[in-house]
Amino acid sequence: MKKISMRLLQAGLLLGINAAAYAADTTITITKTYLNLPVSQKADRKQMRFETGGKQERFFKIRLADTEPEYWVFCDVTHLKGKTITIKYEGNSAGIKQIYQDDKIAGQDSLYKERNRPQFHFTTRRGWINDPNGLIYFDGEYHLFYQHNPYEKEWENMHWAHAVSTDLVHWKELPLALSPDSLGTMFSGSTVMDYKNSAGFNKGSQPAMIAAYTAASDHKQTQCIAYSLDKGRTWTKYKGNPVIDSKEKWNSVDTRDPRVSWYEPGKHWVMVLNERDGHSIYTSINLKDWTYQSHTTGFWECPDLFELPVDNKPGRKKWVMLGASNSYMIGSFDGKKFTPESGKHYFSTGSIYAAQTITNMPDADGRRIQIGWGRISHQGMPFNGQMLMPTELTLKTTKNGVRVFSNPIKEYNQLFTPQNKWTNISARQANNYLKTYNDKDRLRIKTTIRLSHATSAGLSLFGQRILDYDMNHNLVNGVFYSPEDMTSMEISADIYIDRTSIEVFIDGGAYSYSMERRSTKDNNEGLHFWGTNIEVKNLEVFGVQSIWN
Repeated sequence: MKKISMRLLQAGLLLGINAAAYAADTTITITKTYLNLPVSQKADRKQMRFETGGKQERFFKIRLADTEPEYWVFCDVTHLKGKTITIKYEGNSAGIKQIYQDDKIAGQDSLYKERNRPQFHFTTRRGWINDPNGLIYFDGEYHLFYQHNPYEKEWENMHWAHAVSTDLVHWKELPLALSPDSLGTMFSGSTVMDYKNSAGFNKGSQPAMIAAYTAASDHKQTQCIAYSLDKGRTWTKYKGNPVIDSKEKWNSVDTRDPRVSWYEPGKHWVMVLNERDGHSIYTSINLKDWTYQSHTTGFWECPDLFELPVDNKPGRKKWVMLGASNSYMIGSFDGKKFTPESGKHYFSTGSIYAAQTITNMPDADGRRIQIGWGRISHQGMPFNGQMLMPTELTLKTTKNGVRVFSNPIKEYNQLFTPQNKWTNISARQANNYLKTYNDKDRLRIKTTIRLSHATSAGLSLFGQRILDYDMNHNLVNGVFYSPEDMTSMEISADIYIDRTSIEVFIDGGAYSYSMERRSTKDNNEGLHFWGTNIEVKNLEVFGVQSIWN
């Protein structure tokens, strides 16, 4: 079916609103917590609409299975208990007949125990994940909002989903936060705490958590806000939305992903917004009325902008501007304009995309923590995508100037149990010791290797090269990398292996990358150091607990 804008759908001008367009419908009185819907990736996407009291409650596209479903998705309908809803569907009536309600989601008994469920990376129960949104700490909880299609394991129907954690390791999924409306689907954005009540949404001493997000239709992307007075559990969209409509200024649909923060020296809010060919700066005193200030070209999507001390010296700070690819510039910022001093650089590549840092961190903490979307698939699973491990970002002086370093946060140490450690051994000895761990579905390995020749060497897992250091061409897994000691024959790696993904941190976080863990069908050698006469100077192996226990 041709793509159609959410605005036109709501206006009832195109297919999906006219009742005559629906081939099937059913009426259900809601008595349970969930509606379970059958999905088949072989089916075509069709429009589905829920009505209650003659009014639309929600609409979305779904590949509803009309025969045996490949998997099930669910709708939380707690708020509709006691009400009668009519479900209308554009497709085959056989699919709609399989929908049923229950107090459990289909497959709940095996949840988080599935064969290809990552064991120390966040994944959603069902459906599609992409960009992390609205990362914020408040009142003892870390909030992870994220782009989500609850009705399929491919991109579509963008919502903001929501999960919370007290330690950034173990997560609890909450009901959907933001859903599509007459302005469009819910694209990426950020959240802030409005302690000063600048927007006027606070209630007594309760500060509003305010989300800035993009509402996206086929022909326009606009910036909107919503607020919550109950720690992000329920949201009210601002009646004056959109707060920014910049399509005419930029002659582009691509104006999205607002990143909002408070700029204390100027006593105003700052929004970094991706617009066509880079990141724009807007300012506001009330989060509703925004003034364009400046633009930095060379970035695409999902901006971030923050200040960090250099070499942990509070008196020496630099600003960092990032884009969705995690490329960055280092510079200065006066509250209205970012002035680059060096860049563009990178500190992390591979599956990572659209990473965002957490706002409102406690003053006593002071860390800048980033979470990125891992573009990782999970074979045979009813979910897709994951979040990579949260990492702490720091600025350090290197031979090439000030650069960003990234390392897994200290909270993750609770998952790792030391199992063995060896020093100054040959690759052959190391491979023999590692045979014990070849059947593990999750593992952490720390190692330092010394090359004897300026040729490739590294570590593979069932033939997949998880560390490939080409010293001659200064490449690590195909990406240029020059160590701090330019003549060093050594490289260190901190490797995190989960069921479907691998993350690697090189030389104390100077560079990192992530990848999908490949199938092991054609190779049985397991963990294997390779290269010409390499020495394994250090090798540590850790067991890894599941975050779902």
